[in-house]
Amino acid sequence: MATFSAWFWNERFWLPHNVTWADLADPAPGVEYPKAGHLLTALPLALGIFAVRILFERFIASACARRLHIQPGAGRRAQPNAVLEKVFISITKNPDSRHLDGLSKQLDWEVRKVQRWFRHRRNQDKPSTHTKFCESMWRFTFYLGIFTYGVQFLWQTPWMWDTRHCWYGYPYQVMTRGLYLYYVTELAFYWSLMFSQFRDIKRKDFLIMFVHHLATVGLISFSYVNNMARVGSLVLFVHDTSDFLLEAAKLANYAKSQRLCDFLFILFGVVFFITRLVIYPYWVLNSTMFESWTIVGPFPSWWLFNFLLLVLQVLHIFWSYLIARIAIKAMLRGKVEQFCSPSRMRAGDPLCLSIFVQ
Repeated sequence: MATFSAWFWNERFWLPHNVTWADLADPAPGVEYPKAGHLLTALPLALGIFAVRILFERFIASACARRLHIQPGAGRRAQPNAVLEKVFISITKNPDSRHLDGLSKQLDWEVRKVQRWFRHRRNQDKPSTHTKFCESMWRFTFYLGIFTYGVQFLWQTPWMWDTRHCWYGYPYQVMTRGLYLYYVTELAFYWSLMFSQFRDIKRKDFLIMFVHHLATVGLISFSYVNNMARVGSLVLFVHDTSDFLLEAAKLANYAKSQRLCDFLFILFGVVFFITRLVIYPYWVLNSTMFESWTIVGPFPSWWLFNFLLLVLQVLHIFWSYLIARIAIKAMLRGKVEQFCSPSRMRAGDPLCLSIFVQ
């Protein structure tokens, strides 16, 4: 373990030339630099966020849903049948004609009755509109809250207005209370999403989303440990800007307010394009790649950090293309009936970005 720890925390990878961990270990009184141990606070906070989400969805979001006439509605359940349940779980959830004929003879049921059972059984695993509304309302509340905090916090920072301040004095930059709170809350939220996946209804992209949340947690933690938190806060802010708009559009959709839904989706698309295709490359990437090169100079973790941010920009371009296609279809055919969560879009799953138009 000692050998692995020494290899993993190699100063020549994490820190600029002529800087050691010892230089950052004993700052002046009242000064605090980032340490990996600080991130452990995110774990109990994530459990707290998870608990708050359960209470919020049960008592607040559910009440709002009922007020909008979105009832829980258990839906039609398939009658218990051990044979069909085994086929459903182990073999197929949508049997072909060969399976249907065999099951029909085995159970002495009509083929249509077997088909109906599988249809009802598949519907049991689908979340109701009430459940989706409560989940979206929780995400909307968090995203709007963290975006509001980000605006309030970053407005007072010098690096919001001059990104070169992200690198002046690096890596001897003080971790302020506001910046730490911003970082650890975002990190805890993504930890909580990983926890909630095991509680929520499992979807086809379960593994993809788990890996995505894990990668997000890793990127946030990486930028904190090597004290790139100032520019990291700008990355977080850019991504938070459009997330709550998408959740608001989904809420309007579930409430059957189609005009508001379409307006919010178009607004989301405009904000997404501006923040991801203009502000992100010209504001964030310009600073991480060129301003930092001039002020600090490259080192191994700098290269990795910029590589990850460039990969993110490639995904931004891909997602923007998919959103533009969605918007065009919606305008041509009438209305949007399904959206994906921001986290699923970040995973780059084209299927979850599809819409159903009427």
